[in-house]
Amino acid sequence: MRSRTLAGAVALAVVAAGLTPVTASARPADALESVNTFIGTQDEGNTFPGASVPFGMTQVSPQTTHYAGYLYTDTAIRGFGHFFLSGAGCWEQGGLVSTLPTTGDVGPGAAFDTTKPTTFDNANYAAPYTHDGEVGKPGYYKVHLTGYGGVDVETTASTRSGVERYTFDKSGPANVFVNVGQANAKEPVTGSSVRVVDDHTIAGTVEAQAFCGGKAYTTYFTTKFDKPFTSYGTWSPTGGTPGSKTSEGGAGLRGAWLTFPKGDQITATTSISQVDAHGADVNLAASRVRPFEAVKADAQRTWRQELSSVDITGGTPDERTVFYTSLYHAFLQPLTANDADGRYYGFDKKIHRAIGWTYYDFFSLWDTYRSQNQLLALLKPDRARDIAKSILAIHEQGGWLPRWAYASQETNTMTGDPVTPFLVDLWRFGALKGDEVEAYQALLQNSQQIPPASSPFQGRSGNASYQADGFVQYDPNFPKKGQDTDPNHGASATLEYALGDCSLSAMAAALGKKQDAAALAAKGRTYQTLWDPTVTDRGFTGFFRPKVTGGDWFTPAGQPYSPQSQDGFHEGTAWQYQWLVQQDVPGLLKEMGGADNTHQRLDDFFAYDDLVKDPAKTVREEWVVGPYSYYNQFRYNPNNEPDLHSPWMYTLTGQPWKTSAVVRAAHTLFTNAPNGVTGNDDLGTMSAWYVFSALGLYPAVPGTGNFVLNAPQFAKSVLHLQNGRSVTIKAPGADGAKLQYVRGLKVGDGWQARPSDTSYVSVEQLRRGTTLDFTLTADATQATWATSPSSAPPSPCAG
Repeated sequence: MRSRTLAGAVALAVVAAGLTPVTASARPADALESVNTFIGTQDEGNTFPGASVPFGMTQVSPQTTHYAGYLYTDTAIRGFGHFFLSGAGCWEQGGLVSTLPTTGDVGPGAAFDTTKPTTFDNANYAAPYTHDGEVGKPGYYKVHLTGYGGVDVETTASTRSGVERYTFDKSGPANVFVNVGQANAKEPVTGSSVRVVDDHTIAGTVEAQAFCGGKAYTTYFTTKFDKPFTSYGTWSPTGGTPGSKTSEGGAGLRGAWLTFPKGDQITATTSISQVDAHGADVNLAASRVRPFEAVKADAQRTWRQELSSVDITGGTPDERTVFYTSLYHAFLQPLTANDADGRYYGFDKKIHRAIGWTYYDFFSLWDTYRSQNQLLALLKPDRARDIAKSILAIHEQGGWLPRWAYASQETNTMTGDPVTPFLVDLWRFGALKGDEVEAYQALLQNSQQIPPASSPFQGRSGNASYQADGFVQYDPNFPKKGQDTDPNHGASATLEYALGDCSLSAMAAALGKKQDAAALAAKGRTYQTLWDPTVTDRGFTGFFRPKVTGGDWFTPAGQPYSPQSQDGFHEGTAWQYQWLVQQDVPGLLKEMGGADNTHQRLDDFFAYDDLVKDPAKTVREEWVVGPYSYYNQFRYNPNNEPDLHSPWMYTLTGQPWKTSAVVRAAHTLFTNAPNGVTGNDDLGTMSAWYVFSALGLYPAVPGTGNFVLNAPQFAKSVLHLQNGRSVTIKAPGADGAKLQYVRGLKVGDGWQARPSDTSYVSVEQLRRGTTLDFTLTADATQATWATSPSSAPPSPCAG
């Protein structure tokens, strides 16, 4: 993409995609003003532009035709929902309790004809809108609906409540439709209820299907208006009933309309709970029904505090926007799950209470263990401690550790063993202090055993074969409790198990469990059981290959095995997964025939020769391009998780300058436009990847607490840690518009700064506070920094 300059090429790519870039003529006064919440709302980024506070239970955002809620190119808004995930991939993504302001009479034969049930389908009463004047900032969203005489809608939020303000162009009667029978597109609502409580208040329930085909769960809500409504009615699958106060039942159209005699400006405050109706009322009382501007000011004050954890200097206004929007997206989840009184619905289907801490839910661990988890642990250790405590609470109540936890249930979505590196990294970052033994015992159970058939948890369903033979068998027909199971993707599950066991070995060693540590470290090398030295592809010999039950190599019917196929790998191929061995780099080098052969393979994987000639063009034309193009691929997939760490494999194998080139090229995919996120953002995972890589450090090897370094994108970055200390990252002359490499590095503050030829820093170094002072160069021949054999971090499970 860079035939001229990187910035120019990005602008051309945005225009070519038919999207409007958001530009600024001057640098914003603060980080909050730099955020553009529309980034990721196009091309399956699956973010939402509406209002939330950091890690809030409630989000208020517009809904169009997309399953994630909002699609930037849509032309009508169906409502404003009160629960969303940011960047997730499955269809069932909330949008519950959808409200929309309308004008017009409601009744038999009226503009909204109550005798026709389809009148109350949100696809029919949706309002057209304009992007002109549309605002998406942390804690605040605004849009002008061009239908119904013109209505301005603004949303803001507190932790457990969402607030909408409707400003009507007409002074006559106005309605608010509250739809409980429909949510986001493709979100099945299996039951709902609504009741008029008094002339300011309605309440009800929405029973919806959990993420990725999970089981139904119930959300309770209470909505209070700042002005009285004078007439009302409810609708059901048979039509509308003026004057009715209740509607309840199973699947189908259901909701209520509330009519205000004088529209002008109406404010609605909605609180939700997953515990019970009392919880929604408690959350509303705790949030208090306050003026819209007061709630907005508090939300934005909170966001300014969160975003100020990182200060950056340098870069263009667009680069600043991309950085702070990424930080914003990384701070949206996991979600607060306990009510204001501490009560939460546990994985044992009982009500528990979190006293003095916050219980979190909605853990996309297969994604977040790779980057977002470490970002929170570094910058927000108090939240990380509560996240760790929440994971252990799930184990205590459900008997097993989660994989993809959603609304107090295990969805059994995705494969491998993400909870192990996730929780071990939280331990390494200090978030398990006092709970180390409990956590280790839970992790060891998860590593070695399989949940019983009666358990809703699937755990390591491939453990029987893995523990006995060192691999998870590839069996597409293996029974499953949810959407996924490990033997359906046996090869990638084996690699994920090995990575997790290696990380756990470090924890075992630190706890004095030497025998466990040795056994787990050996398990960290089980990837070797799947290396087939006879497979060739694109001139390279040796690839990972699935094995079937009994140990034979998998061979597709009537054709040779191809490492570009999907067989045995989850959302990737052997080409992407060949690099998921960062725990044993020497072993991988040996399998690949030495460093030279490995580097040639990396060069081919990243199309490196083309990349250095034209980075932006190469990443959009030669890497994996489509957000769901997982299979039949042999190149780097920047849209998905399995190979996110692979640019740092260059550094781990002695060529750190190439890491900097690949990362800088990948940054061209992150733009200040609706399509400015690569693939699904996956609850902040891709955004956290960008934040770390733009800062110049990445947690490439789980369980070690080490950050592998690369050329920073900004001239100066300061990380303000919660312990009062700071990490200052200097890179004079940093320029995101061209490839740059690290020529030298000094580590330390003031007179203590010393030249360093080491390509990594530890979390302990960062938490003490330090300065990383990079010297950059645009000449790769001058980039000899950290190329000696002792420069790279040691592999924790090398044989």
